[in-house]
Amino acid sequence: MKKLAALTAFALISLNVSAQEAEVATIELKPHASNPLGYDKTDLTVKAGQKVKLTLNNTGSVAPQPHNFILVKPGKDQAVGAQANAMMTDPQAMAKSYVPDASKDDILANTKLVMPNGTETIEFTAPAEAGDYPYMCTFPGHWLLMKGVMHVTK
Repeated sequence: MKKLAALTAFALISLNVSAQEAEVATIELKPHASNPLGYDKTDLTVKAGQKVKLTLNNTGSVAPQPHNFILVKPGKDQAVGAQANAMMTDPQAMAKSYVPDASKDDILANTKLVMPNGTETIEFTAPAEAGDYPYMCTFPGHWLLMKGVMHVTK
């Protein structure tokens, strides 16, 4: 009887882990094929608290250039973008992947700077609170056009 209970408990744990793994939102984001200063997707939807596996695949653009992905808190895109612009005078900006230090509290997830024909995959947990979370590329001048919204739903 103890063996059966142990097997049942193991099966339930396995099912729970499998269900959680199935809940991972897998997203691939690329530069837009004909607009090098745009993402191919400008609207993403995930569930609150969901695990997200995002790959920035920097291929296929008509004008290859470096890009990154930065997810920010609602209403913080202008501030983070302005701070990214200010990094143009920072000699360490490339090493920092154009991710502003001053905005660390406003940045929820980010990739490094991905060079043309490169990729980077990051994993993070979507915010627990439903809402519209802006994302952008903060390579100099890109954030004004290369942006989108991650819709976090309950």
